[in-house]
Amino acid sequence: MVPVLDALWEDRDVRFDISLQQMKMRSGEVLIDCLDAIEDTKGNNGEKGRLLVSNLRIIWHSLAIPRVNLSVGYNCIINITTRTANSKLRGQTEALYILTKSNNTRFEFIFTSVVPGSPRLFTTVIAVHRAYETSKIYRDLKLRGALIQNKQLRLLPQEQVYDKVNGVWNLSSDQGNLGTFFITNVRIVWHANMNDSFNVSIPYLQIRSIKIRDSKFGLALVIESSQQSGGYVLGFKIDPMEKLQEAVKEINSLHKVYSACPIFGVQYEMEEKPQPLEDLTVEQVQDDVEIEPEEPTDAFVFQNNKTGKRPEAKV
Repeated sequence: MVPVLDALWEDRDVRFDISLQQMKMRSGEVLIDCLDAIEDTKGNNGEKGRLLVSNLRIIWHSLAIPRVNLSVGYNCIINITTRTANSKLRGQTEALYILTKSNNTRFEFIFTSVVPGSPRLFTTVIAVHRAYETSKIYRDLKLRGALIQNKQLRLLPQEQVYDKVNGVWNLSSDQGNLGTFFITNVRIVWHANMNDSFNVSIPYLQIRSIKIRDSKFGLALVIESSQQSGGYVLGFKIDPMEKLQEAVKEINSLHKVYSACPIFGVQYEMEEKPQPLEDLTVEQVQDDVEIEPEEPTDAFVFQNNKTGKRPEAKV
């Protein structure tokens, strides 16, 4: 069985007044910077707060009432600019404007540093968001990308290849396409031997299930991606059976290691390390959260679960 990753919402949602548990860094999430004396100028003008910058989101909370807070995922950000704002704590001053979209609703946030002459608010948030934007291949399923060079996988900065499997058929067409698997610590990549640009990159983060299933080509490796990535179902034929079983065992093992500590690929180093989050948070009542399970889907239908339309499982 594939280990189930907790649904990643931290970089995908805008949430208000979250619980202490939701404010904590999830596995793989890293606190990059902590900025004190930051005002949420639009939502809580005149209220001094703290801004936490992680590799997935920014969190602001009031220093006086920590339950007054917000979490802004980088994937929701449409635009970041600096403009003049009217702060109750600073008067007319330069502020950070962040325009976001979450669940078809737009939100604008304005953050002002109460400390005069400090550029960290602008430089850190903008730079970390840029690092997030340029590392999506770690987190998103990618079709027909620039993945292969001279028949070798173009490695990501934190990536290591653990196995290369030759003679892997992609079953997305009637006759299949012969290609090669690269199994790494963050993803699985397949490419056609006759055409390097005919490929797919599947991060472990977006894998919902890995199974050996029967098909019209015989037993095949079937990978179902998460609804977040489109709900694709991809079939691969590997002969002989022992080789197929070894590949599935290795993928499951690496997926388990990844699930324990995901690599999100956002790299940004501060000269001065921030304090641990445990030292910065104030105890508050934890909300009750009920998570409903997703509906199971047929694993070999080649269906896009999000739209209900067939994506034809073509790479």
